[in-house]
Amino acid sequence: MVKKTADSGPSTPATVALTRAKIAFTPHAYAHDDGATDFGAEAARALGVDPARVFKTLMVQTDQGLGIGIVPVDGLLDLKAVAAALGGKKATMADPALAEKKSGYVVGGISPIGQRMPLPTVLDDSALTFATIFVSGGRRGFDIELSPADLLRATNGRAAHIRR
Repeated sequence: MVKKTADSGPSTPATVALTRAKIAFTPHAYAHDDGATDFGAEAARALGVDPARVFKTLMVQTDQGLGIGIVPVDGLLDLKAVAAALGGKKATMADPALAEKKSGYVVGGISPIGQRMPLPTVLDDSALTFATIFVSGGRRGFDIELSPADLLRATNGRAAHIRR
C-alpha cells in the first residue's frame, strides 16, 4: 500500500487526515454515474472488488447521541446492535441532511475519516477478516483502501458485530 501522492486522487478531508496521521492508504477513483443511488454497490462494481470488502458509512441517532456504523455494502446495519455498541438502547438512521451537515460530506460520499464532527464509530467485525477494506474517500466516485486496524486508529473506533 502506498501513501497518497498528488496525482493519485483528489485531496479530501479524509486523505488529509490520513496523511497527517501517517496512515498508509491507497486511493481509488472511479467514474461515478450520477444516476446511481446504491453508491457502495457502484463502487464495488467499478473497482472490481468483492462487495464484502467495500464498506458504507452510516450515521445513526441513538439515545446517547449521534454515531457512525460502518458495514459491508452488501449487508444491512443492525440498528439495535449498533446502538448497543455505541452504549445506547435504540438507534434510528440519521436524517441525510443532518448526516451531511455533521460529517461535512455529501450522502454517497460520506467518509468515516476526517468528518467535520468526529463521532463515536463502530466498524463491523467482518472487516477484520480482510487485510484491507475500502471506504469512501469523501466524494462520490472515490474510495480509500486501508487496513481495518488503520481505519479504527484513524476514527478512534472499535469493532463489533453490527450487520444483519
